Amino acid sequence: MPITRRRFGVIARNALASLALGGGCSGPSESTPADTGRFTARPRGGVATSVTGERTLGLDPARDAILRVPSAATTAPLPLMMFLHGAGQSAEEMFHYLGSAPDDAGVAVLIPNARGSTWDAISGRFGRDVAFLNRALERVFDLVAVDPARLAIGGFSDGASYALSLGLINGDLFPRVVAFSPGFVVDGAPQGHPRFFVSHGTADRILPIDRCSRVIVSDLRRRGYDVVFREFDGGHEVPDAIAREGMQSVAAP
Repeated sequence: MPITRRRFGVIARNALASLALGGGCSGPSESTPADTGRFTARPRGGVATSVTGERTLGLDPARDAILRVPSAATTAPLPLMMFLHGAGQSAEEMFHYLGSAPDDAGVAVLIPNARGSTWDAISGRFGRDVAFLNRALERVFDLVAVDPARLAIGGFSDGASYALSLGLINGDLFPRVVAFSPGFVVDGAPQGHPRFFVSHGTADRILPIDRCSRVIVSDLRRRGYDVVFREFDGGHEVPDAIAREGMQSVAAP
């Protein structure tokens, strides 16, 4: 049964106590990269961007991943953001949230679908979603010349929580993390030292800012991470100006 926005709010609030930064969910006993939240895919040199516009990757007939490359892409390596949808949403819907911001900033965007109605770590462990995201990244790295210094993971709502979690665990791959209205962070072994862009509406009734982003940002800063935090007058949403600033944070040198 699909997770409603109300149901997701309940899940996230219950998870906050045990899954906040630095505590809670212990890793699974298996040691495969997917089970620990680790990606093995890496950008490669010598790749020429061979696609423009929007295309599905052909990895799953039911719940695929969608790649959109700016129409004005040059031969230079591009910034890329893998963007994760919220609970009960789809990859297709996320392009509506982002609008023209990626194209305007010159950022290629990969938006995969979760294997279920939401991301696996909600249930307390990484696994098949990480494996699928890794496959999607490998495919994109074959098709697009990607600038490793401007590679980001981001998301909205539940996808933002998942992006923060995987961004910390894979900070050696993603130097930039973008989180629009996250709820919590699943604990894992941090790698690298990524920079963060976090936004949240002060009137968010799904994931209240006081219990979510303000706690997350405080903990990230306490741990020495560089965080840009944008609070805005609004609810559980991604205003155009916020989407644009998030994309610009990925595209910046």
